[in-house]
Amino acid sequence: MRSLFSYVTGGITINNDYFINEQIRDREVRVIGADGEQLGVMSVSEALKAAEEAELDLVKIAPNANPPVCKIVDYGKFKYEQIRKEKDARKKQKIVEIKEIRMTPNIDRNDLNTKMSAARKFLAKGNRVKVTLRFRGREMARMNDSRYILDDFAEALSDVAVVDKAPKIEGRTMTITLAEKK
Repeated sequence: MRSLFSYVTGGITINNDYFINEQIRDREVRVIGADGEQLGVMSVSEALKAAEEAELDLVKIAPNANPPVCKIVDYGKFKYEQIRKEKDARKKQKIVEIKEIRMTPNIDRNDLNTKMSAARKFLAKGNRVKVTLRFRGREMARMNDSRYILDDFAEALSDVAVVDKAPKIEGRTMTITLAEKK
């Protein structure tokens, strides 16, 4: 009898939560044969016999279905295919990073232009940009009056970016998130 386990392959941790052979405790299961044909609903003991006759394993692939779905497969090969699918899915997904640009309300025009050019570079690479306006001391009294800085920042980048999240006050900071224009 095999047990549930997780193992590491090529730096990727794969967790196999499949019940196989004697681990399946349901009364009845829907069985799919080795070549993909439906064998119908049968008891677990009948399904195990069918798997033994084919010299393969019975693997529960859909535990939440009613009745649960089991497949007659070579478990080692099945496990390998699952790992390949997960690796391919990871390769195809694009990870979007959020880059942060911090400023204060009394920022000079040239410093603001430098921050805008950095934001343009981040957006060109496909990243999101979180622009944070940090307030200290007496600056807290004029938080709402400084909102125009974030609005102007977004307006200046409107040719390459759209506002993903509107300006919002969180404690001592005011943030806006910009995303690449599609």
